[in-house]
Amino acid sequence: MEVAEPGVGPPQGPPAQELIEAGFALEVADAPYLHRGLNLADIAHVLVLLEQGIVPAEAARRLLGLLLEVHRRIPVEAFPYDPSVGDVYNCRERFFVERLGEDAGWLHAGRPRREAGRVALRICLRELAASLVVDAASFAATVALRAAELAEVVMPDQTYLQQAQPSTFGHYVLTFAYPALRDGERLLQEAGRVDLSPGGAGCVNGSRLGLDRGRTAELLGFGGVIEHTRDAMWQTDGLVALLAGAASLATNLSKLAEDLEIWDSQEFDFVQLAAPYTRASVLMPQKRNPYALAIVRGAAGILIGRLSGFLAVVKTPSARSDNLIFAYGEVPRALELAGRVARLMRGVVATLEVHPDRMWASLEAGFSQATDLAEFVMQTCGVDYRTAYLVVGDAVRAAARGGLRGLDLTGEMLDEAARARIGRPLGLGGRDLREVLDPRAIVRTRTSAGGAAPPVVRAMASDVRTRAEDLRGEARRRLAASRDAEAALIARAEAVVRG
Repeated sequence: MEVAEPGVGPPQGPPAQELIEAGFALEVADAPYLHRGLNLADIAHVLVLLEQGIVPAEAARRLLGLLLEVHRRIPVEAFPYDPSVGDVYNCRERFFVERLGEDAGWLHAGRPRREAGRVALRICLRELAASLVVDAASFAATVALRAAELAEVVMPDQTYLQQAQPSTFGHYVLTFAYPALRDGERLLQEAGRVDLSPGGAGCVNGSRLGLDRGRTAELLGFGGVIEHTRDAMWQTDGLVALLAGAASLATNLSKLAEDLEIWDSQEFDFVQLAAPYTRASVLMPQKRNPYALAIVRGAAGILIGRLSGFLAVVKTPSARSDNLIFAYGEVPRALELAGRVARLMRGVVATLEVHPDRMWASLEAGFSQATDLAEFVMQTCGVDYRTAYLVVGDAVRAAARGGLRGLDLTGEMLDEAARARIGRPLGLGGRDLREVLDPRAIVRTRTSAGGAAPPVVRAMASDVRTRAEDLRGEARRRLAASRDAEAALIARAEAVVRG
């Protein structure tokens, strides 16, 4: 009778093929995001072990020599990552053992596989997050440039796809710069939290080896350590925040894409996408589809799904491997996707053709000046705003029935509406209402903070450009610091190998 294998200790024999296909293959597919960070994590770990006298000097030199060879000469696509061997860490372990024998075993001293993976993920994410901040800031800066350029292009601003009030395209498009800046600022803040080292945390409660966690963080260029060792190994809130930041940024871009898709139609013809951002219909010769906008809208949906999916994954008891197994690929891919669509929308905005004549024609045909007219009636005729609102609404309704426009409204029409509504005229007969009804004149009155008057829009655009450049500069500084830390770590390892 065959004796069952005990349920403790390392399993004997190969993994099930189903586990290889459903599990290890999934993890190995994420190797491109971890390979470089794992090399750096291993190098730093060996240096700390050497500095604390835990690993023999000759074994450390051999280990570091091989790790440097992998880092400099074996890119991820050439490294023997094989799901039949196990996860990414198992594949690396086999490679190192085949090359070094027992010396490779020192990599395990005081460190589980998950610690190496956590360090590698954070190295990857701190750079991807900073790069996404650069993309968000660059989008905001481009929007600000176009807003200043188009500050005097008058258009009917809309709510519910209906004319609301006269505004300018510059004021409208600047709407999307501020959320992009806020998303960038939040992402930069989260990048700072990602830039903390879990190194030296051990499994859950540290290690009896007493590894210098601060030294590991210093070698890897982290801003500090995650203080609580169990938290260092299992925290997921920062990953959720990064996903949320990516999804929020893409959602803001998607709102703009939705508007532009409507306005790029022949029915509106307010704008036209530059040809490189469109795609032809293979059947209908007359069509040029705003393909770039469909990509942005779809990407926003995907990122919302990734955020929701990851929240569902991490809603578990603590210290569960599935929380992070999926994060190794999902979070970096989300940041990359958000960066791609931010760069895409930056290109769309930079090359967008705006049609002022079509916007003006729409304004002329509508009643977007009705609110200003009601406020004028309130201020001039001594009635409350509700009464003025009802009188103007009645006059607008009557004008529309007669085929007239907002520009055609007269004092006599308002007096007639007032007689029917409140039983007396307002004394507006013969009054010149052109300044009240002219959309361009209305826009010029919007001089309060944040308003649509061209000087106000240009001032806001200038401020946005300054903020965007500051944000972009800080993100680039962090990217440079990460690369400098890597260069210093490699130089330190090379010095040890040279003896």
